Amino acid sequence: MLRTGIVGLPNVGKSTLFNALTNTRNAQSANYPFCTIEPNIGVVEVPDERLAILAKLCKTDVIIPTAIEFVDIAGLVKGASKGEGLGNQFLQNIREVDAIIQVVRCFDDENTIHVEGKVDPISDIETINTELALADMASIERRLARIAKTVKSGDKDAVLEDKVLKKLNELLSECSFIEITKHFEGDEIPVAKMLNLLSTKPVIYCANVSEFDLKDGNDYTRKVGEYAKSHGAEMVVITAKIEEELAELGKEEAEEYLKELGIEDSGINRMIKSVYNLLKLRTFITAGEKEVRAWTITAGTKAPQAAGVIHTDFEKGFIRAEITPYKDFAELGSYNACKEKGVTRLEGKDYVMQDGDLAHFRFNI
Repeated sequence: MLRTGIVGLPNVGKSTLFNALTNTRNAQSANYPFCTIEPNIGVVEVPDERLAILAKLCKTDVIIPTAIEFVDIAGLVKGASKGEGLGNQFLQNIREVDAIIQVVRCFDDENTIHVEGKVDPISDIETINTELALADMASIERRLARIAKTVKSGDKDAVLEDKVLKKLNELLSECSFIEITKHFEGDEIPVAKMLNLLSTKPVIYCANVSEFDLKDGNDYTRKVGEYAKSHGAEMVVITAKIEEELAELGKEEAEEYLKELGIEDSGINRMIKSVYNLLKLRTFITAGEKEVRAWTITAGTKAPQAAGVIHTDFEKGFIRAEITPYKDFAELGSYNACKEKGVTRLEGKDYVMQDGDLAHFRFNI
């Protein structure tokens, strides 16, 4: 399951956002640093309006959406890479996630303490990035020391790793997140990914604003947006408190509330979509009378590997994939109608799965 960590300085709205994401009250939310000590974990369904439509057409009540695991990690502070504020523990929690949502305070409120004494979102971002970079540099130095003898012996793999590590160290001196595919090529890419550095994880900057700035943003969010764009990241503007309120309302009430605020979709839905976009994720669907179920794959996944997401035996014994595009199924109403119209087709091992594909895999064990 995809794992996303929510990070940021203390008192920026992380735990409030987590409560809204998971629709629970498990994460404490209080106006003092280190309110969250152990990471709170919650599993969140990925919203997909297609599933309910398919369930109605397939005459089933069982809908299984795909999901994302969110981890609310305690607030980082300057010196976290050296253990300040229980930093080592927090950094380890971040190391275990696939993507990072960095919550950034973009609102003024004299009643909410800011750990640095002033609201400056770019400074906050750079504080977090610096601590992650310093932790990574320390990790790299340890790794370089461990492989030094093997490098001297001329071992091909060790020489390649040494080259990648030194290049990463140079990039980390700029204290910003690193896009591996932008800075590395060929055999270097899997080596860089294998190191699982904090600074190579995809990032979404979550600009937390007051309700008055939710629709149009403010000067703070514009600065964060520019920063995100220049660093290959994404930004979502939310009001954590409103998201928490929305999570407690029924579907119709929540939709009405959003209309009153002048926005079409909740910040949480936009955030989940951003995670999918950032990680280049796609969804294929299996649908029938038994259940309608969504499955997550990465862009570019071929049919046998998609089948393997359901069960390893499906990939091993893959023969063909019967593919029906969602739009055609929703319009025509049944597999039989889709086959009669010729929109259902058989695809082989080289077929690249598309978002919304309804799939039935043929395999032989």
